[in-house]
Amino acid sequence: MSPSNTSINEDVWTVVRFATFTRLLSLVLQAVLNAVIPDHVADAFSPPRSETPLLLDPVIEALFGGLSCWDAEHFLFIAERGYLYEHNFAFFPLFPLILRSLADTVLWPLCGFLTLHGRLLLAVAIGNSILFVLSAVALYRLSHLVLQDRKLALVAVLMYCLTPANVFMIAGYSETLFAALTFAGLWLLETRFTIGACLLLGFATGARANGLVNAGFLLYLSFQLGLACARALSRGAGGFQYHHYVWELIRFVLTGAFYATLVALPFCLFQFYGYQTFCHPTATQVSPVLLNLARDKGYRVADAASPTPKWCQWRIPVLYSYVQDVYWDVGFLRYFQWKQIPNFILALPVATLGFIASYMYVKANPVFCMYLGLGDRGKDRKMNGFCNPRVFVYIVHSSVLLLFGIFCMHVQVLTRFLASSSPVLYWISAHLLFQYEPLLQDEKLFRSDQIQQQKDHKPGFGFVSMWRNNEVVYLLMRWQTCSIYTQCILGYFISYWFLGLALHCNFLPWT
Repeated sequence: MSPSNTSINEDVWTVVRFATFTRLLSLVLQAVLNAVIPDHVADAFSPPRSETPLLLDPVIEALFGGLSCWDAEHFLFIAERGYLYEHNFAFFPLFPLILRSLADTVLWPLCGFLTLHGRLLLAVAIGNSILFVLSAVALYRLSHLVLQDRKLALVAVLMYCLTPANVFMIAGYSETLFAALTFAGLWLLETRFTIGACLLLGFATGARANGLVNAGFLLYLSFQLGLACARALSRGAGGFQYHHYVWELIRFVLTGAFYATLVALPFCLFQFYGYQTFCHPTATQVSPVLLNLARDKGYRVADAASPTPKWCQWRIPVLYSYVQDVYWDVGFLRYFQWKQIPNFILALPVATLGFIASYMYVKANPVFCMYLGLGDRGKDRKMNGFCNPRVFVYIVHSSVLLLFGIFCMHVQVLTRFLASSSPVLYWISAHLLFQYEPLLQDEKLFRSDQIQQQKDHKPGFGFVSMWRNNEVVYLLMRWQTCSIYTQCILGYFISYWFLGLALHCNFLPWT
């Protein structure tokens, strides 16, 4: 095995250890904080329980009850009862399907001690923890391939393990599943395993609607390859020939459109299912308790005797858009109100990092960006680090999500929206740490300190090996001597990492 492969494997194990540690710590902290802090009485979706609690249900509720707050109740309800209410269609089916599969297979031996709801809650804790570790490994592979800088990639992923969207990565939300599928799909796309990338990115669309935006990666790659092939054929033909450009570009654009269709297919199938459910309803049995809840809260259920919903008459009947509009009041500039200033402040750090990333990249590559990354990269252009040409499409993707989140969404969700969808948040954070932190710039100091720690600790306890090669822990242990930039970045990540567990798990407002 080459030294470079050995170093990469060491980095992967560092990532696995740190990701596992942060997941276990998150589960412990949320249980403690949920027990210590009284729950806020919130106007959130709270369906009645249909089963009598069994022996272990109180234990699971005490340990993991904080993971079922807010929108997690929707996912657990769908996993248990299916898409009963109209507003349930704001939550995509892949995550509930995985939870139900885990509850009915892996956790089936516990059915005599746990109700279905209890097994689903346990599936959330186990499934999201495993998915988070897998997403961290996928992000490292992607970062190393794109950034072409092993140290920068490692620090970026270690920052991901302290993500400000931490609570949503461990609670019953689909963010962790989406991040794992997206990062793994983009990694396969960078290795030119396009079909595998399409499958993973398609599954990501089955987990969250913003997976549709990932189709842009496939369209851009296809157009980029088509342009490169057209140039090569023209040079091989003895000079520029216009028809080479035209046919090659058409061929690759059609290929890209096919790949993008595969990514969008789960979204379309889900909308078709919603259309059939509510626009052509059949006789279904709904328990009286859930019907009473629908009447009390104004929820719509599929009923052949009721009037057809107005969205069924749309030229393109997209239930998801209707639910976001009517139930959550999501739309362009709708959130720009004075009373929402606290939520804009909550989203300010992640928005600032997003704008800094775009600004620094465009400033470093103005001409390259002007040609949308399709021009000649040039032999003198830096080919590694945050500002290298391969990062361009990720900057565009992050900027689109950032602007859409600010102007068209509930702005407080911007933190988890970007943190689970784009690697740029972690790349720019790592880039700023390396640029402004003297402790990271001095590699000899870091390595000598690691060696000294190994000499000072007795072997066999595993503590030193757990933190070996972990620059983020190294900085946290030397907080007082870190630069103000490092303290701001790490302070933001850790404060949101912890506050999310304390607030969200007790039905208090958070991002």
